[in-house]
Amino acid sequence: MITIKEIAQRLNMSTTTVSNVIHGKAGEVSEETKRKVQEFLDEVDYVPNINARNLAQNESKIIGVALKARADKYENLIMDPFVSELIGGIEETIRNAGYFMMLYISRDTEKIMRHVSTWNVDGLILFGMIGDDGLRVSTKYKKPIVCIDTYSIEGLKHFTNVGLDDEKGTYDMVKHIISCGHKRIAFLSDNNTGVDYARFSGYKRAIEESGIEYKEEDFLKIRPKSDEIEESLEEMCKRSMDYTAVMCVSDLYAVTLMAALTDRGIRVPEGISIAGFDDNMLGSLHRPALTTVHQDVKKKGTVAAQTLLKQLKGEKTKRQIILPTRLVIRDTVTRPRKSSFYGFSSV
Repeated sequence: MITIKEIAQRLNMSTTTVSNVIHGKAGEVSEETKRKVQEFLDEVDYVPNINARNLAQNESKIIGVALKARADKYENLIMDPFVSELIGGIEETIRNAGYFMMLYISRDTEKIMRHVSTWNVDGLILFGMIGDDGLRVSTKYKKPIVCIDTYSIEGLKHFTNVGLDDEKGTYDMVKHIISCGHKRIAFLSDNNTGVDYARFSGYKRAIEESGIEYKEEDFLKIRPKSDEIEESLEEMCKRSMDYTAVMCVSDLYAVTLMAALTDRGIRVPEGISIAGFDDNMLGSLHRPALTTVHQDVKKKGTVAAQTLLKQLKGEKTKRQIILPTRLVIRDTVTRPRKSSFYGFSSV
């Protein structure tokens, strides 16, 4: 690759003049000089050495994004529509700000720690951190960090978390389900930690406020791994018949359950009402269209990236940024039928 020094020699100019033209700092350079330099750059297909420039400016212009995938859930994290939309929002914001994104996905926090500690990135966005994961990463990485949907940032002074009031979003939806006449409502998830625990807490608060007793069997735990999902869905469909409605922790699980019920001759919402959380394209395209809790997933990614970019400029940001939710009432929640045709009685 031809260097700025060689270009200057060929054009009989100073290296400062050529450098200023290349980097858009040629305010005092004549238009004729700019034209000559640009024509030569086009002629030799010159590509600026971004790494050298960033090294001189003591920055990499790279934002690291580390995602932790649970071993008992994801074989390909990017296949989850929520994750894809989230990454899309992050990448677009980073790119528009003149930065590049470096993505790393692992099921192992130790591997994430080992990699991010060696990355020459200006800042880090973390997703999927549970328990003390964030604290462990922070011991290796001291630059600005923004978490997404993390409920364990206590003691981490340089962390900001971008999330939702997941508890209230689920609470509002379950109250809506109850207002439709349901008294036997299950909650479906694959775990009871982090975001899922917050949503479960909203479900439990709503039913208990309405005088409905919660029992352990009301928590339907799905096993999403490919070698377990079919057996798990068979169990979920049988157990769900003890209820008139199921509040699912995500749209993905809501649509998965509805498909399994349909395959077994159980119609939604005639046989059982189903609600989800996220409002992604799966729920809106499914028929019947899914009643769900809306969150702007792309905005969540965008806000996380914008927050990190502000921190890189030395601006102070909030420790917690909570985005709003709202109910999207479609077709999968209706009044329970006073019939035991589908294997249960609604009264």
